[in-house]
Amino acid sequence: MDRSTAVWRNTTHDWARSVDVDHLARIREDRAAIAPGGLLHLLLEVMAYAADEAGCVGGGRCTVTLYTDGSVSVADEGRGTDTRFDDHGRPVKKPVMATKDLRFFDHPDAQLLPDGHPRRGMSVVAALSAWLVHTNRRAGGAWVQRYEHGVPVTGLTPVADDGTTGTTVHFSPAGPLPPQGPTPGELAALAAAWPHLAVGIDDRRAR
Repeated sequence: MDRSTAVWRNTTHDWARSVDVDHLARIREDRAAIAPGGLLHLLLEVMAYAADEAGCVGGGRCTVTLYTDGSVSVADEGRGTDTRFDDHGRPVKKPVMATKDLRFFDHPDAQLLPDGHPRRGMSVVAALSAWLVHTNRRAGGAWVQRYEHGVPVTGLTPVADDGTTGTTVHFSPAGPLPPQGPTPGELAALAAAWPHLAVGIDDRRAR
């Protein structure tokens, strides 16, 4: 990691550490306790970040897509994941997928997600997914990155700027994670706990 990242202020994640393999392994070893409810809980972990963005500006929207192959995606219209440039002009994304969220993981007073279980952060989703693709659109650029079991397997790959900002997290849960659900009705009911976030659900499994 470039020396410039070492002096960046840590708010939610440690900028100086791009991957914490021990943290990811701990999640996988204790998946039943860390992701109770399986896929539904993982979806709520991702949607919580969209809700954070919506709360900051007084309102926002995300779309949850349920695919026939069992993968799911959450796309929001927020500012995108914080991405900065190091001393060499290279983009560095806040390591939200591969390191612990300093606000929630291991915190006894972590906020509860709408399913009543503690929020622990996006690294839970990445660690418990066979693959995860994060598309990140910021005012200063847009990139895509792929992870497998929480570990990045590509760098930040630039994508064309389409004039929008926001993030899309598309992931395929790795088993065993009971149960497979959720139904659109269950998801919509739980999402109502976030008053500033409007949630659209595209269930392609039934087509």
